[in-house]
Amino acid sequence: MKNVTDSFVSLGHWPSAGSFGFNTDILATNLINLSVVLGVLVFFGKGVLSDLLDNRKQRILNTIRNSEELRGGAIEQLEKARTRLRKVEMEADKFRVNGYSEIEREKLNFINSTSKTLKQLENYKNETIQFEQQRAINQVRQRVFQQALQGALGTLSSCLNNELHLRTIRANIGMLGAITD
Repeated sequence: MKNVTDSFVSLGHWPSAGSFGFNTDILATNLINLSVVLGVLVFFGKGVLSDLLDNRKQRILNTIRNSEELRGGAIEQLEKARTRLRKVEMEADKFRVNGYSEIEREKLNFINSTSKTLKQLENYKNETIQFEQQRAINQVRQRVFQQALQGALGTLSSCLNNELHLRTIRANIGMLGAITD
């Protein structure tokens, strides 16, 4: 162990030798380390985040397409209902003498049931969109939290390594002082 320490001392002793030496400025080395860590996180993290967001976008678009298809089906049902309404109105004119009130009741029941069905389909579409949006937001939040936690752990590990590095430097300086005395 003493040989390893002596080699650090001897390397640190000849700063004018040229190509190798220790940078004891802790602020400069931390900034460099942090910039390297942040650069790596941005370089590798943006692809992952971009892929997550693209996948989420595709799911939302698929949900919207499904909702639009449901809307199309509802419009189709509405057109069928309108056609049937016209037919009922024509029959109502025919049978006005025999039971106008009964036909009106049937028409209202049909309109109400169609209206309820359309409202249910619209509510389902809105709930589905809202659910998918909330789920997407929650997933993005979770990913961001995980990445922030990983970054914090990386920074913490980096700080601990620097502290260990500083202790070694201080011990070497102390030994160098003992040797020169």
